Amino acid sequence: MKRRNKIYLYMTVLFILVYVGLLTVLCLSEYTDSSATIRSFGDAFWYSLVTFTTVGYGDLIPVTPLGHAVGVVFLFMSAGIMMTLFGAVISFVTSEGFPLFLLGFQRKKNWYYFADYGAEANILAANIYKEDPDTLIIFGEKKDDQMEFPDYPCLFINVSPARIVSRKKNIGTKCKIFLMKENDIGVNSRAVDLHLLPVEVYARTTNGQDHLSGNIRFFHSYDCCARQYWRSKPLCSYENTIIIIGFGNYGRCILERAILTNVISVNQHVAYHIFGDAKDFLLMHRHLHKVFSLDEVSKDSDSLIFHDELWESRHEILEQADRIIICTDDEPQGWSIFWQLNRYYKLHGQIHLHSNRKAPGVSYFGTNEEIYTPNQIMRTALNQAAIMINDIFRKSVDYPTLSWERLDDFHRESKISAADHLLTKIRILLQDETITEYTAKTVERAYQEYCKTSKSEAAKDRYRRLDHMRWLRFYTFYNWSYGAVRDDGARQHPMLCPYAELTPEQKRERDAAWELLGSMMSELNKQKTGSKENVKDEESE
Repeated sequence: MKRRNKIYLYMTVLFILVYVGLLTVLCLSEYTDSSATIRSFGDAFWYSLVTFTTVGYGDLIPVTPLGHAVGVVFLFMSAGIMMTLFGAVISFVTSEGFPLFLLGFQRKKNWYYFADYGAEANILAANIYKEDPDTLIIFGEKKDDQMEFPDYPCLFINVSPARIVSRKKNIGTKCKIFLMKENDIGVNSRAVDLHLLPVEVYARTTNGQDHLSGNIRFFHSYDCCARQYWRSKPLCSYENTIIIIGFGNYGRCILERAILTNVISVNQHVAYHIFGDAKDFLLMHRHLHKVFSLDEVSKDSDSLIFHDELWESRHEILEQADRIIICTDDEPQGWSIFWQLNRYYKLHGQIHLHSNRKAPGVSYFGTNEEIYTPNQIMRTALNQAAIMINDIFRKSVDYPTLSWERLDDFHRESKISAADHLLTKIRILLQDETITEYTAKTVERAYQEYCKTSKSEAAKDRYRRLDHMRWLRFYTFYNWSYGAVRDDGARQHPMLCPYAELTPEQKRERDAAWELLGSMMSELNKQKTGSKENVKDEESE
């Protein structure tokens, strides 16, 4: 690139020298003729401009033979210059130059840059524009001639994020950059040095991390799908047999969230039958046998039954299942399984299908429209309760604690798990399995019910036992084990034991998970009051 720039520079200097030389020759040759109209260097310059632009006013013309020769040269040069200028304009309009030029007029808008254009990026961009019309969507690749143009205003500019950000000039909000391909942060050339730019980066990952450095955050689309699934379709008290068909990225996350969230009764004995390759999963979570019955259905605890054989061979399990979750990573394969189940099996429970295609009469989940939303990807909606819990905890203690942004992945997951189960606690207290969202009203009703029922020692003991089950599952899932003294490095904790073996003081610690409802009620009411005041201020303005 530097060598090419030098060549352009040399050619420009040569052109200027030739041009000045021709003007000098024209001026000197004409000056000697008394009838000439070109009498000065300025006259020669004006004549060259009129000739180059093909205007041809005729007010100045050469009369000497040498002047005529220079005029012919100018005529040929004018054709070349016009063709060059025309080509430059066409190139500017059709290349990245014109879109980059347009960016300068939209610096006050909220910029969202997508490294690539794909189905997920298109849906997220459309949802962003729907929520915020004062948005500029930029895709970092050239638009294919066969590509259907999106239904929202956008630019296709095949340049690096650094060049895009440089055009923003720190005006307005920070540019947000999205890497929508899985684990793209380590392989996409456009991800290089993003941590040095004044931007917010959101990168898709499959490993479940939540952040890397100050401005880089990861989002886990499979985990978002799983959390949204169990929130919108929670485990019900009558369900004892659940089948998961497909144990790829979606199936694994569905099971993980079931392990961490689905604790609804101290007497539950839900059997999860998983069809798919689970060797890596079991090697990773080697202590699951301490809280689950593995490969054998139990009447005393939840069971995880991993099947090596094909799902088609287990007619008796399929027909007695209360719920069948089809979550293969290959969507057409999932639909094929769905039709086979409906055609050849007498089913007792409902089928839930992971699908982007919507069809009447099908209970589907995890569509791109549900997952790729600003609230999901930028982690504001799903984690709102977890962030609130962390803030409440920080206010309740005298010693320094970390903000949400500074928490490591384990402690973030701890808050997320507690928050997700808090919604389960609300359903339990209000005996309403249809509740899928936190609202100030439902939290208040649940807390009032807790205050009333926890006066009974039997009820309070049941509440404590229930949260200890959830807590035990979380730490066991992350490979913690019992130790007389807590040791984070060795992953040991003195409360990783059956509820009956806890001390009275340790049992009382479980009350905090339920009393969080009171603190959340206060925070939600403050937010509600604050939003009303903001509306009044806007109306008064």
